[in-house]
Amino acid sequence: MSNFGFCDLRLVNAYDLAFREAKSAVNASAVLQQANCFASLPEAVHDCSWISGASGLEARDVTTPVQRLERGAIDLLSASKGGRVALVFGSEKHGLSRDDISHCHQLVHIPTRVGHDSMNLGQAVAVCLYELIREPDHAPTPGKRVQRGAPAATIDLLHSRWFSLLKRSGYAKRKVADSTELKLRQLLRRMNLSTRDATLVLGMVRQVELAMSDERIRAKSAMEWSVPGAD
Repeated sequence: MSNFGFCDLRLVNAYDLAFREAKSAVNASAVLQQANCFASLPEAVHDCSWISGASGLEARDVTTPVQRLERGAIDLLSASKGGRVALVFGSEKHGLSRDDISHCHQLVHIPTRVGHDSMNLGQAVAVCLYELIREPDHAPTPGKRVQRGAPAATIDLLHSRWFSLLKRSGYAKRKVADSTELKLRQLLRRMNLSTRDATLVLGMVRQVELAMSDERIRAKSAMEWSVPGAD
C-alpha cells in the first residue's frame, strides 16, 4: 500500500496476535501502525459509497457484476469522485465469502491462467493497487459532476428495514430467509442509489412500516384514495 500511495488500511476480524506483533515491529510501516480494526465488513465500509471486491472467476456469486481488473479499476476511480470507496480482499485461505460479496457493488478479477485462479494475497493487493495508479488518464475529469452514492451504512439500514417488512408481510419464508436477505442486499447494491434516492426509499419503507402497525393510517389512506361512487 505504501509503495503505491495508499494509506487507509482497514482490517476485519484480524488475527490479533500476529497483527500486534507486526504493528509493534521496529520497521513497521506507517500504514500498518495507523490501520483500523473492525469486527465485521459492514462496519469497516460503513462510510463508503462504492465497494469493489477482489475475487477469482470461481467466485460463488453470479449476480454481483464481475469485471476484469483494468475495467473495474476505472469504475472504482470514477466512483471515488462521488464519495469514499473501498477495495475489499478476503482472507489468504478462503477469499471473500458469499456474505462478503453481497456487500460489494462489483467484483474485479485479475486474469490468470485457467486452472490456477488463486493468487497470494499480498501479490493480489500489489497488482490491484498498481492498476489503480497505472493510467492517470483513466482518472475522472477534474470538476466533472459525479453522482454521490449513498454510504454503505445508509444502504444497510434500508436493507434491514426492508427485510423486516418482507418478513412481516410473509414474503420472506423462514426456510430460505438467508437467501432472500442476501438477494435483497445484492439488489440494493446493483441499484447504486444516490444518497438522496436512498433517503427517499427509506422514507417510503418507514411509512409502510407505520401503516402496517396502525389501522388509523390505513383507514385514512383508503379514504383519501377512494373513488366517489365506486364499490
